[in-house]
Amino acid sequence: NPLTFLPSPSLSLSKGVAPGGGAWLGGQLFSGMVIRKPAHTMLDELSVPYDDEGDYVVVKHAALMTSTLLSKVLAAPNIKLFNATAAEDLVVRDDPVKGRHVAGAVTNWTLVSLNHDTQMCMDPNVLECKVMVSSTGHDGPMGASGVKRLQKLGMVTGVPGMGALDMNTAEDAVVAHTREVVPGMVICGMEVAEVDGCPRMGPTFGAMFMSGRKAAHCAMNSLKRQAAAERAAAGVAGKAAKAPVAA
Repeated sequence: NPLTFLPSPSLSLSKGVAPGGGAWLGGQLFSGMVIRKPAHTMLDELSVPYDDEGDYVVVKHAALMTSTLLSKVLAAPNIKLFNATAAEDLVVRDDPVKGRHVAGAVTNWTLVSLNHDTQMCMDPNVLECKVMVSSTGHDGPMGASGVKRLQKLGMVTGVPGMGALDMNTAEDAVVAHTREVVPGMVICGMEVAEVDGCPRMGPTFGAMFMSGRKAAHCAMNSLKRQAAAERAAAGVAGKAAKAPVAA
């Protein structure tokens, strides 16, 4: 169950009114969702029906998969969704134990973020966290915003942007490269392609779901690593405090 890997509490931000990005429709606004195997195992877990076409399956309507998945996630007691909310910036801190790391998001209403040039300032809010999962998609008006900000801050370098479409290569690469790209920030989905130059994948969604599941594991591993570092630092400090002082 992917929900068992989520820390409590967990906050989800979606810049759209309907969370899920492009997962509500297939290619060219068609209804069907193509999901390459082995991601179909998630459909089995969620009891979402599909037609098996060999190497891939087809859900009759993308909204069926997206709404079912959201209903399971949002029903969990440790999840809170803020939709129509944009992450305008990152909270970045320097720490003797963690080093330079992402420690949260600077948030604002999406309509405010889209119209900063045409209206008076509205100050943002801040959501602090121990680990953030960024899945803002490929480059666009508000896409790849996490990677773009990391690049401007000098925390990642040489960001090539996504490559031209190569569906099979793209799906494998997006899952393989899902990771904690800097301390405190995990990237997944097509945002991975922006920072690594992977090809874009087009209207196929298997890697999206598998990348999201892997991102949950990456987030948990980050939390465990942070906890271990904090325990080690506390142990060193404790030993120093107990060390004998020469007269």
